[in-house]
Amino acid sequence: MNVLLDIIQVLLNVLWWIIVVQAILSILISFNVINTHNDFIRSLYRGLMTATEPVYRPIRKILPDFGALDFAPFVVLVLIGILQGIVLPAIARNTGALFI
Repeated sequence: MNVLLDIIQVLLNVLWWIIVVQAILSILISFNVINTHNDFIRSLYRGLMTATEPVYRPIRKILPDFGALDFAPFVVLVLIGILQGIVLPAIARNTGALFI
């Protein structure tokens, strides 16, 4: 069970970084700091959006529309923090596994 929890922890860390990079890139594109005419930037942004959109979609259905502001990444980061800080350690304690 410990290995499974470690894998989940690593996947949550990877997802956290993908969301952070996608959010920063989105802000930079919104303020025209980064040019989307660059093929690398456009393909990177499209790939990050493809990876994060399935996670954001259910949250966007629940959240009210804030216009140009998208709080879905923030909500997902908070949920990942809750999973890593509370849920996974509780599961590890209840299964008797050491989890750090």
